[in-house]
Amino acid sequence: MNDKIIYFATARNGRLAIPERLESPSGQLADRRGRPLHDLRISITDRCNFRCVYCMPKEVFDKNHVYLPHTDLLSFEEILRIARLFVAHGVEKIRLTGGEPLLRKNIEKLVAMLAALRTPSGQPLDLTLTTNGSLLAKKAQALKDAGLKRVTVSLDALDDATFKRMNDVDFAVADVLHGIAVAHQVGLGPIKVNMVVKAGMNEQEIVPMARHFKGTPTILRFIEYMDVGASNGWDLREVVPSAEVARRINAVMPLVAADPNYVGETATRWRYLDGGGEIGLISSVTHAFCGDCSRARLSTEGKLYTCLFATDGHDLRALLRGGRSDEEMSTALAQLWRSRGDRYSELRSSQTPLDSAMPRQSKKKVEMSYIGG
Repeated sequence: MNDKIIYFATARNGRLAIPERLESPSGQLADRRGRPLHDLRISITDRCNFRCVYCMPKEVFDKNHVYLPHTDLLSFEEILRIARLFVAHGVEKIRLTGGEPLLRKNIEKLVAMLAALRTPSGQPLDLTLTTNGSLLAKKAQALKDAGLKRVTVSLDALDDATFKRMNDVDFAVADVLHGIAVAHQVGLGPIKVNMVVKAGMNEQEIVPMARHFKGTPTILRFIEYMDVGASNGWDLREVVPSAEVARRINAVMPLVAADPNYVGETATRWRYLDGGGEIGLISSVTHAFCGDCSRARLSTEGKLYTCLFATDGHDLRALLRGGRSDEEMSTALAQLWRSRGDRYSELRSSQTPLDSAMPRQSKKKVEMSYIGG
């Protein structure tokens, strides 16, 4: 093909460049490493009512922290338009994140709009949402009625004092557990619970959490403390390796490895030997899964990130509000994904001994509260 295109997908100002030759989506995009585009995570607010130590620490995100003005956020109609383009390119799963997504007013309306989308083969999307659970009991039925498939809830401890130290806003475990129970009752399952494990803070909760959710429909997943963003003071010595998590649980409740549900799944699955359910281990630090990462992330203000640990985003909002056509934006997205070569976690793992502190990064990475987990 001799058609002239702009090879680099992003101009100096962060805006996606439009190739001169436009194309129709085929539903089958792959990046430079052969990874397909399968998942889109959409952050719909930068606001959160928790101040978790690994995401939005209070000393950085204090009472004077300035959130994005409402006009900077993508509207529901803009989100829907972008989502439709991604679905045409092969996305089958959309996850709504934040901040805390349930703080976004009328989120049920957005869920209903996205639930109406269909893949090129005519199938409904796997439409999910990640929440801290604080508003879940109140919102669960409306979300289910709008078409949400399931939820993932963040819960970092069963011990109330430990959990309150983690969320740093004095929010009680019982309220999150109530939200999980209500979500289960209305059919937002299978529910996944994510526990970020930080050495010296909540690692003593690994076995109690596993024991609590064993034998229930809820799937508990343990996440290694990651160096997302630049505000959480990340230190590699505070990472509890997934292998250690598995060792502790296996010592009291024997585990056996299970096959992944699909290519690109973030969690390594383990089943209880006695049939009491399963757990997942998300090991971005000690066992990078860049090799089959199929996720793109849309930030609160409309920037597209092709890696959780990215330093720069690609400004889709500028195209949306600049009068660009769907065909132009679709072509730009395809060009961007084809040029993708991200593998931050692989490089981090290869360059840093697991028993040392990791050198500070020279570039500031995007904060998790802008693009979700």
